[in-house]
Amino acid sequence: MARVFNFSAGPAMLPESVLHRAAEEMLDYKGSGMSVMEMSHRSKVYDQLHNEAVDLLRTLLAIPNNYKILFLQGGGTAQFAMVPLNLMTSRRKAGYISTGSWSKKALKEAKKYGQVEVLASSEDKVFNYIPSWPQDLAGRDLDYIHITTNNTIEGTHYSRIPETGTIPLVSDMSSSFLSEPVDVAKYGLIYAGAQKNVAPAGVTVAIVREDLLGHALDITPTYLDYKVHADENSLYNTPPCYCIYIAKLVFEWIRDLGGLAAMEKLNRKKAALLYQALDRSKMFRATVCKAEDRSLMNVPFVTDSDDLNKKFLAEADKAGLVTLKGHRSVGGMRASIYNAMPLEGVEKLVSFIQDFERRNS
Repeated sequence: MARVFNFSAGPAMLPESVLHRAAEEMLDYKGSGMSVMEMSHRSKVYDQLHNEAVDLLRTLLAIPNNYKILFLQGGGTAQFAMVPLNLMTSRRKAGYISTGSWSKKALKEAKKYGQVEVLASSEDKVFNYIPSWPQDLAGRDLDYIHITTNNTIEGTHYSRIPETGTIPLVSDMSSSFLSEPVDVAKYGLIYAGAQKNVAPAGVTVAIVREDLLGHALDITPTYLDYKVHADENSLYNTPPCYCIYIAKLVFEWIRDLGGLAAMEKLNRKKAALLYQALDRSKMFRATVCKAEDRSLMNVPFVTDSDDLNKKFLAEADKAGLVTLKGHRSVGGMRASIYNAMPLEGVEKLVSFIQDFERRNS
């Protein structure tokens, strides 16, 4: 059976070259006589793989030396608790900018451990834009400020980030991680579930500035203490070894493509092609209107008819354009065009949108 173009919000497509490489090494990784799935995380072979993954990521993102790279488990959802347990420890107060379903869940979880100030919100318009935030954030009495850089469900993205001064800026980058260059030094902590752009579900990347380690609340479970993982190079317990292996292959793929600048250029080309088609259409429309707020990764779009939406999804699926159904809170369709989605896939989707409109107008 021919491979389909999978527009799922996650787990998502992986580069075909990565899948081929993983298949070649499935039974025998570098002469070890076993799969990475089978080997001990304490073995020399795995240790080398693990450290190569760390070094590759540090190079790709130009991560300063005073930041620790952690490979964790529990997805971004576990980070909703891990962040306040480790960082909401001095003033017991944090600020959150609410831009979607996931940021709402993050701030709800944080309220269990201290006071949360909602600094700005776009909930008044079902999160279809990025709100303005107060200009005096740097002077707030807060332990940290949290944003969700890209909103997977609603299809919005920060085109600029808040200036927080000495207050650590924390970002959930799950659905935009490694899609574009990032100035890591502007953040105290970045975290991302890997199942969008990096690897299969099962590993979460956290990049933590060293001065934020070692201050966890007394109630923090050992496993949820960033310092524990930093001190053990993410090997405190058995890590998701195979997922980290796939992540390493993806890091190599991005490096060989030309790095994050080249990755961003390709992503912008794909997104522009799709948004232009939607903006020209008389049947379809993107749900995010402001161009500066539109995600490069997740593109929700709708018609004005539920019946047409259903017909489009059914026919698209038969055409090999799968997992396009939008989240129930937005409806319609959503095309997640992460790093591994080839330009060909977006071109085919655009062609299908145009053909569907001609046939159903």
